[in-house]
Amino acid sequence: MDRYTRMRSASRQGGFTLVELMVTVAIAMFLLAGLVTIVQNIRGSYFNQQQLVQLQDEQRFALTVLTDAVQAAGYIPNPTGNTLATAFPNAGPFGQGWVFAGTHVAGVPDTLSTRFQSGPSATGNPTGGVVLCDGTDTSNTPQQVWTLTFSVDPVQGLQCSVNGAPAVTLVGGVTGFTVLYGVKRNVAPVDYNVDTYETWDVLAASGSDWANISAVRVVLTFKNPITGPNQPATIDMERVVQVMARGGVHT
Repeated sequence: MDRYTRMRSASRQGGFTLVELMVTVAIAMFLLAGLVTIVQNIRGSYFNQQQLVQLQDEQRFALTVLTDAVQAAGYIPNPTGNTLATAFPNAGPFGQGWVFAGTHVAGVPDTLSTRFQSGPSATGNPTGGVVLCDGTDTSNTPQQVWTLTFSVDPVQGLQCSVNGAPAVTLVGGVTGFTVLYGVKRNVAPVDYNVDTYETWDVLAASGSDWANISAVRVVLTFKNPITGPNQPATIDMERVVQVMARGGVHT
């Protein structure tokens, strides 16, 4: 084998050049960076989705508790022996016969208070009761008046108090609470349909609208857990709740 043949053979067995190795490493790094970006995007999307699912669960829970409180307002287990005026005397923020009370100040979350009775029916049989926001089950309890008050703490979120006890937090991340009371101003025809929604200050100043509340519209404002570019800072959740025995047309 001559010298030229040996050189060619050595050249073929020498492996990759430095340039070839650098190009290979650069391509591998590019592909790896793309893979990492894809994984991060998937993890970010999953995290955002979990945050939104949790927010939806909190929204549903808060509105369910508020709905129960509004629908139960004014309930009397023995209506033949009581009227609103006798069952619900003047107490705290409530006037005689009132089953709703609240506050409304511009720029500040509203408050909402409701009250109802629990106890045996006119025949002495126990009546079903709602489970209160603090976990109390009002079924089969002695006759008594329950008062529920909902408010927003700037740190804790949506809170609820039962009969003036210290408030318990229902859900966090709530920054706003708006309550509008649906009343009927047009006396003809005779029904319980809503034709006007009022804030509490307007309703209380009317002197008589408190007796004609047929529905309550609640709007909760939650912090957006995925706020950022092209995303709002807050998300509103709204529900209109009919008051027991006053929803729809009654003739």
